[in-house]
Parts: sequence; structure tokens; C-alpha cells
Amino acid sequence: MTDKKMNRLLLTGAAGGLGKVLRERLKPFAGVLRLSDIASLSPAADAGEEVVPCDLSDKAAVHALVAGCDAIVHLGGVSVERSFEEILEANIKGVFHIYEAARRHSVKRVVFASSNHVIGFYKQSEHIDAHAVRRPDGYYGLSKSFGEDMAQFYFDRWGIETVSIRIGSSFPEPANRRMMSTWLSYRDLTTLIEKSLFTPDVKHTVVYGMSDNRDIWWDNSAAAHLGFVPQDSSEVFRDKVEAQPPVAPTDPNAIYQGGAFTAQGPFGDAS
Repeated sequence: MTDKKMNRLLLTGAAGGLGKVLRERLKPFAGVLRLSDIASLSPAADAGEEVVPCDLSDKAAVHALVAGCDAIVHLGGVSVERSFEEILEANIKGVFHIYEAARRHSVKRVVFASSNHVIGFYKQSEHIDAHAVRRPDGYYGLSKSFGEDMAQFYFDRWGIETVSIRIGSSFPEPANRRMMSTWLSYRDLTTLIEKSLFTPDVKHTVVYGMSDNRDIWWDNSAAAHLGFVPQDSSEVFRDKVEAQPPVAPTDPNAIYQGGAFTAQGPFGDAS
């Protein structure tokens, strides 16, 4: 773990699944960890924490949220596939508000929770790097692709550096065969965020968030300067996962890197 520490670090989406995991794990990186979500946070703020509720679609609220922070770990937003209208508010307007607030308050480092769903329509037989053309698998993936473009624009125009982490599947263990390739342990996620916060001169770096799994689809050579070396592997779960009934060869979970997200929707056809 780094011996560096910033004054105040903002974690958005702190009430979500990964936000709850990272709440304790990010504390060593800052004197004060500012936690934010539209949902209520539990438990109440502890020593070294601040809780600031915020709707990411509210520009003024986001500007107040970012004031006084040295860096942002941006997990906030809708984290599953939903209608475009629902994705629009938190994931598209919200990421714009975050970067505008960062510009106005001179925040120079953002860690953006992007997603493997930015490239979800690649086949599982393909091996790609960060320069591969994006192929979002839904409105959620589109919003994360937009966020990566926002990160690049704010670096090119105003020098705000971002590491966009295309998170694979970060859970206690892989739930299925697809996740054997995409799994990212909580320990490796924490290390990757640490590297993303403190590595100098990252510009806009795109990195795939995955552990040291046996069968991988993603090449992280373009992010080698982060020095991220995953310590965990999905292999320890292989027997458990392979005891599950196999999925049909026509199932999106067996074909696409984005799995079931490629087949969700459309939304609102009946209205």
C-alpha cells in the first residue's frame, strides 16, 4: 500500500455494492473520505468520513459535493441495464456534472468506474486491448463509453487526468463461466484504484479491471505504466463454477464478452 495520502477523497456511489466494499478500503488513502449517494448510507459517518447525499443529475448539488476534494473515485450512477431515460440522468448528465465540478474546483485526478460493457459485443473468442473500437452492449455500456469520452475531453482541454477502469465482474467470487474470465477480486480492485490515484502522469488511461485469471480476453499493455499486478485468480473457484449446468451455445453468456447485457431490452415498447 502506498504511503501517500491526500487531504480529502470523494467516493460517489458509496451506498452501492462496490461502494460499500471500498468505503473501508479507501480510508488509508485520505485524511477525510467524503461519501456520497442518492441512497442513505449505513452506518453513519465514522471518524475520517463525511457523508454528503447528492443526486448526480443536480448540477449545483454536484458542484457543492466536489468542493474541497483532491480527487474523485466516481462509482455513482445506475449500474445495470435500464431504459435510456433512466440511464440519462445519473450516468450521462451525472458524469458531465462531475467533470464540470472537477474543472471548477481544480480537481486534477478522477478514477472513473467504466465497464466491460463498453466492449460487450466482442466475442469471447476475441482478444482486445484498450485501443479496440468500443462496442457497447446497451444503454448502460453507451453511458460508460460517453464517460470515457468525457474523461479524454477534460484531459485534452483542461488537463484533468483520469483512469477509466473497465470493471469486469467484481464480486466475492465468480458466479458463472463467463465471470471466470472477467472476475476482479476486491483486493485487486482496491490495488487498481490505489495505482489509479497515485501514479503520476496518467493522462487518460483505460485499464481493464480483471484479476490474474487463466482465460482472459483483455490486454492491459497500454496501462502498464500503472504498475498494476493482480494478486488473485478465479482459478480457485473453477471446480465450483464448472459443476453448474453448461449454458446453451446460443446463450449470450456463452458468446459475447458482455454476456446477458447484449440481449436486454428494448424498453418501453408497450407504452
